Amino acid sequence: MTFEHIGLQVPRILLPKRGTDMRYWSVIACDQYTSDRSYWQRLEQQTAGKLSTLNLIFPEVNLEDDDAPQRIEKINHTMEAYLADGSLEEQQPGFILIDRSTSEVPSRKGLMVALDLEQYDYTPGSKSLIRTTEGTIVDRLPPRIKVRENAPIELPHIMVLIDDPQQTVIEPLFNETLETVYDFELLENGGHIRGLRVDQPALIEQVVTALTRLKDRGRFQERYQTTDDEAMLYAMGDGNHSFATAKAIWEQLKQQTDDPQTVMNHPARYALVELVNLHDAGLEFEPIHRVLFDVSEEQLLNAMKNWYQQHNLDFEFIACENLQQAEELSRADDTEHSFPCIIGGFFGLCRIRQPHLTLVVGTLQEFLDDFLKQTPSARIDYIHGSKSVTALGSVSDAAGFYLPAINKHDLFRTIVHDGALPRKTFSMGEADEKRFYLECRKISVS
Repeated sequence: MTFEHIGLQVPRILLPKRGTDMRYWSVIACDQYTSDRSYWQRLEQQTAGKLSTLNLIFPEVNLEDDDAPQRIEKINHTMEAYLADGSLEEQQPGFILIDRSTSEVPSRKGLMVALDLEQYDYTPGSKSLIRTTEGTIVDRLPPRIKVRENAPIELPHIMVLIDDPQQTVIEPLFNETLETVYDFELLENGGHIRGLRVDQPALIEQVVTALTRLKDRGRFQERYQTTDDEAMLYAMGDGNHSFATAKAIWEQLKQQTDDPQTVMNHPARYALVELVNLHDAGLEFEPIHRVLFDVSEEQLLNAMKNWYQQHNLDFEFIACENLQQAEELSRADDTEHSFPCIIGGFFGLCRIRQPHLTLVVGTLQEFLDDFLKQTPSARIDYIHGSKSVTALGSVSDAAGFYLPAINKHDLFRTIVHDGALPRKTFSMGEADEKRFYLECRKISVS
């Protein structure tokens, strides 16, 4: 069942066979804890010998390891085995309604659907129905493409946002009597998750009607004060590069086919995602901080001062006794961008006056991009949670930058008017609140 006018397909979801211990089946998104191998080692120990999505994913902490090709081959073989031996069972077409509690929020609601990659374009300035919220780094796609290109199934950590202030799409489904398909505790402080089956034709039509109203051109133009004719209905929340990878694979399939008509019905045209309402009380935007490794305090501060001066910006570094003092000195106004930092274990505040960009993260990231290009020995990681920044930035050859959160209610309007934000601008919750792998879907025809 497809509804092209809203880029939606009702998926046939794969779930583990009855009797599977779901606690060990479901693990966190592969792009979390990228500097913490111990987290992933614990998962390996906990899930050893069990049906688990850990056997179907490639944690990014291991992307640079020498055995990457062997890992990918093993992942694909395991996917095929899970399909062949009945470990995964295909459900009737339908959505899955999700209620997730975490250590931070009592409830965050979502809906598993499939979205049409034909209606997604991550190039700058795109006016597609599904739009990216951050710059897509094309160089980050090849390793992800290698994982997906021969995979018979997909399992997403992608979360896509809709702007539904009246709560017409997802929330009304919780008033219905629905079958519970899973209900369990997630590993490693992940909270609790419950899934409900939505396969009744009337409820599917209810969702389609509500999404159609959200897409209405008049509503779109009035809500975002724009004259654009091409409406944006969906905005990427988490998993931007995973969705872009699915798009790249789909484009490859179209180029390689001898039958342009038939390929449009290929399952890889769609990608399984969790829809989340921007106005869900359980959805919180958290900042994504930056940590640099293999840098010296003198080298970094001199580079910052010189770079901002070259770009006609007044840069100042103020030494502070602790993070609290740096946060108190930080000013949130339009005449300057300020952000606390920890360099080699010492706290401070970076202040840039008269910035030419809207967001603090953009003012910092412009410098970091150039610094990393000029300093190949340095490397960067994107960190959720200020405590982790402090811990990682406390060693002599590291530096951490603490960034502010953006207002989630400004997101759609900003994307409509300004296009994609700088990469890694915001996070939907803390690391432990990220989507856990759970539902799967076939993406091959064999």
